[in-house]
Parts: sequence; C-alpha cells; structure tokens
Amino acid sequence: MTKPTANTMTNNFEKNSGLTTRDKVEKSLARRRAKETRFRLYGMASVLFGVLCLIALFTDIASKGTAAFKQTSLTTSITLDGDYLNLTKDSTVDEIRFANFDGLIKRHFAKEMKPKSRSDKRELFKLLSSGAGWQIQEMLIADPTLVNSSITFELLMDDDVDQWFKHDRQLSTAETNDRLSDKQLNWLSQWIEQDRLDTHFNTLFFTNGDSREPELAGIHGAIKGTLLTLMVTLILSFPIGIAAAIYLEEFAPRNKLTEIVEININNLAAVPSIIFGLLGMAIFINIFGVSRSTPLLGGLVLTLMTLPTIIISARAAIKSVPPSIREAAYGLGASKNQVVFHHVLPLAMPGMLTGTIIGMAQALGETAPLLMIGMVAFVVDVPGFINDPSTVLPVQIFLWSDSPERAFLERTSGAILVLLSFLIVMNTTAVILRRRLERRW
Repeated sequence: MTKPTANTMTNNFEKNSGLTTRDKVEKSLARRRAKETRFRLYGMASVLFGVLCLIALFTDIASKGTAAFKQTSLTTSITLDGDYLNLTKDSTVDEIRFANFDGLIKRHFAKEMKPKSRSDKRELFKLLSSGAGWQIQEMLIADPTLVNSSITFELLMDDDVDQWFKHDRQLSTAETNDRLSDKQLNWLSQWIEQDRLDTHFNTLFFTNGDSREPELAGIHGAIKGTLLTLMVTLILSFPIGIAAAIYLEEFAPRNKLTEIVEININNLAAVPSIIFGLLGMAIFINIFGVSRSTPLLGGLVLTLMTLPTIIISARAAIKSVPPSIREAAYGLGASKNQVVFHHVLPLAMPGMLTGTIIGMAQALGETAPLLMIGMVAFVVDVPGFINDPSTVLPVQIFLWSDSPERAFLERTSGAILVLLSFLIVMNTTAVILRRRLERRW
C-alpha cells in the first residue's frame, strides 16, 4: 500500500475544506490588514482625543482670561479743589501724595447722587475702587497745573461692579450676584442709561504689581521678577552646562568615575523639581545666607534644575558633528583644543542653543522649587534688581488661584494666557533657530 504524499494530503484537505492555499493566504492577509487598520484608527482616535482636550483647555482659559484684559470704569468730571486738597499749582510731589483725594471723590459723588443716609453713602462709595484716589494723584503728579481745574477721566470701579457689568447685568436680579444691593444696582443702571459706565483696556493689569484689590492687581512685578530670574539662570547655566558637556564628551577619560557622573546627570534630569527647591533652601539659604524671595536665589535654584537638560542636549549636539570634521582638522595639524573650539563647537552651537532655550522654557513654568525658597510671598513693589524681593509669573498665578474673589479668577486665567504666550514664543524661537542654523550632513 502506497503512503500518501504531502501534496496528496493538502489536496484532500482543500477538497474537504473548500479553501485553496491562495484563499488561506488572502484570508490571513485580510486579517493583518484589518488589525493594522484598527491600530491606525486607535492611534488617530488617541491623537484626536488629545487635541480635543487641548482645545477644551485653551478655550476654557481664554474664555475666562480675556475678560481680565478689560476693566469697568465710570466717566466722571470732577473739580480738583485746591482749597480742599490744600494744594497749589506749585505743590511738590510729597505734598500731592499726602492730599486727601479719597475724600474729594466721596464729596463729589455725595453731591451728585445725593444719598439719603450714612448707610446709603457707604453703599455708594463701595461701588468705587479703593484706587480711585490714586488715579487722580498720579494725574496731578504728572501735571500739577491741573489744580483748581475740572478734569474728565475714567474712574475705576470696584471688582464687584466690574464682574456684574461684564457678566451679570443681563441676568435678572434674582440670578445676579448677591454682593450688590438693590440701591447699588439702581445707581449702576442710572450710569448705564447715561452712557457713563463702560469697559476699557485694562492697562493696570500690565503696569501694576500685585494688590489685595483685584481691580488694581497686575503682573508687572511678576513679569519683571521672572525676567530677572531667567537672566540669572541663563548667565549661570549656559556657560556651565556647555563647559561640562564639552569636557565630558571631548576631554574626560572613559572610566568608572566618568560613567557615574554621566549616570547621575541623566538621573538628575528626571528628579522632581521640588527636590531642587529643597536643595537650594539647604545650601543657598542655610549655608550661604542668600536672601529669600529674590531673583538671585530663584535663578540659582533654577540653574541647578536646568543644568542636566542643557548638558544632555549639548552633548547630543556635539555627538551629531561628523567624525570627518575632527579627522580633517587633525590632518591639517590642529591641536585638540583647536579642533574642539574652532570646528566642533561652532557646528554644535545651534543644537546647544536649542537645548538651552528648551531648558529656559522649562524653568519659566516652574513653581514648586520657587515655593520652597519663599518666592510665594505677597510682593507689591516691582523689583529693581536681582537682590530685591520679588515673585514670578507661575507663583503669581498660584497665589491668585487661591484667592476667594471672583475677579481674581479672571486675573489667574489672564496671567496663564500671558505665561503661555511666553512659552510659545520661546519654543517657537527654538524651532526657528534649529531650522535656520542646523546643517544637514
């Protein structure tokens, strides 16, 4: 009896199953294509979900933050009574600063609105910002000849009025916020009918420092503190990081000690940022006695945090330079230093600059290490130099987000928009530098 061959068995199986080998292969390929299609769809869905989350986040921040760039004010004409203020056109700046501008404003509105009782007066004056007198003071300091003249200007309103006018005035009385009484709403309605109450661009948001009053709070001090802190960080981290990368990549001997240093640098890039704040507090404050809440201290701490990022990116840029450049320089008789500093470093500099900008952008958004060194303090004055008390933009956002006033929610979102703008500019600069300066080998 003859033994069945493999071809015979295959033919018998195909006859029994009704499938040919071609059909089986095509069926297997169809399953593979289906799996690839599903995987591709899963990836596209993940990307789409991430994009939708980003759009929702930015839309929410923008919808809340754009209102911070507008401030409600009342168009008012007021006479700067020199006798009441005890001022003349020749008064000095110090005399103007001590004049009773708040009393002048209250007297003006008491005559204009004619409140019937002391409680009515208090409710009327609550509609005005506590910085209204400061507005007139700044005008007189700029031009003392305005004494005894009548001026028309945009008088700042309280944050409750600002929120009502921008968000709640179209709602019914029952739906509006309960921080304004019926009398106050009636006065506000009168000013709206007279076309005196309106919003204008909130320049104080960009020119003032922090304040307990939302309508007077600004980010000028935080922005300047951020720039000073980043200046210290850049001055220290860039040369130190580049020098360390050049040494480790070009001059350091390949031994156990160098491996340990390299491993630690890579590990430091993944250390939580708050650890650097603890390190800065232990070393710079407790040992070296650096003052708290200053851009100098913040820059030192952020330097420790950004150094690993800069060193790693700089080493990668040095490695990307083709060996032929070094070999050609050595062939012409160049020394080791000449090869590194005249040929390798200029070619690697675009990548180094890109890594540095990315590291600085990372430092710009950090909050945790700066909280540990006391930059969370309430600072009203704008810092003049790196040793003045200051705060930074991320910490300012943190402080405002913890405030109970509704108007501070707008300021928080507005400051986030400004911070995101800085980050986008820095990252865009890094991309542009990389594309314009990098060389294709």
